[in-house]
Amino acid sequence: MVMRRKDEHAVDITLGALAEALSAQLQGDAQIRVHAVATLADASQGDISFLANRRYRRYLDGTSASAVILSTEYAQDCPVAALVTDNPYLGYARAAALLNPSKAVVGGVHPTASVAAGATIAADVWIDAAAVIEDGARIGARTSIGPGCVVGRDVVIGNDCHLVANVTLCRGVCLGERVLLHPGVVIGGDGFGIANDGRVWVKVPQLGAVEIGDDVEIGSNSTIDRGALRNTLIGRGVKIDNLVQIGHNVEIGEDTAIAACVAIGGSTKIGRRCTIGGAASLAGHLEIADDVHLTATSAVPNSIRVPGVYSSGMPVQENRAWRRNAVRLRHLDDMARQLKSLHAAVARLSGSD
Repeated sequence: MVMRRKDEHAVDITLGALAEALSAQLQGDAQIRVHAVATLADASQGDISFLANRRYRRYLDGTSASAVILSTEYAQDCPVAALVTDNPYLGYARAAALLNPSKAVVGGVHPTASVAAGATIAADVWIDAAAVIEDGARIGARTSIGPGCVVGRDVVIGNDCHLVANVTLCRGVCLGERVLLHPGVVIGGDGFGIANDGRVWVKVPQLGAVEIGDDVEIGSNSTIDRGALRNTLIGRGVKIDNLVQIGHNVEIGEDTAIAACVAIGGSTKIGRRCTIGGAASLAGHLEIADDVHLTATSAVPNSIRVPGVYSSGMPVQENRAWRRNAVRLRHLDDMARQLKSLHAAVARLSGSD
């Protein structure tokens, strides 16, 4: 049994109102009220669930949810009320947001926070415990600065942003509106700029900053380096997961989504509406077209100029088979040369006929 506590800020809503808000077709009693979302297996009365992946179809028949968000494919099999939509996962996301609205920001400064006299802060901004706001920073209305955050000199933060905790914004970083930064995010640290004089590495000053567009979300412990000369640019609506490294002078186009543990080399330009799967790596100075989709663990050494789905890497297999294939892989070049030689010999023989 899974114990769940109703969020103190959650609301309840009738299925009729919810169906209207989601532009979904209601199948059942419009007056049924729901107050929380839950999985098909864990839901109870008052919960709304969803079916977006056929792997979980087996839980539909026995669900105790008051209603389920699902597609037309499963509508006739649903034993409870249903909200029928073409995109059940999107419906779930919107229902969860409606049932769990964000808590309104109440302005104020925690006694342990440090705010420079030269900072400009809207009256309704909240600055939490041990946060540091440096000189020249500007923070827009209804923004929340969580505990332990550092907002560096001349940083600009737009309206309705939320820095959850221990976020660091280095000098000159600029955030748009409604930006959400999860714990441990670091934006504007120095890029990896070094030159070699033949004996030692010499640091290249990183003189640019970072610009973050509106409606960007960045996951825990992700880092975005400041530009060397011009700014690193993150476009509107970009979504970045945890533990992502973005190098200096990278440009990421609008509405691109990047999963966890991705590494992007400096000066690479990524187009709009791209998706980058977990643990993918992109070399520096590349150009990635709009609508490119990289599957997990893909390694990208060259530019991609045509939209589409791209993959690399060897899928996991039983160890003994992998070891045999790895041995053969070491001989792949020799095998290719031999095959080329055989083709040439066949061609000569064919010509002699």
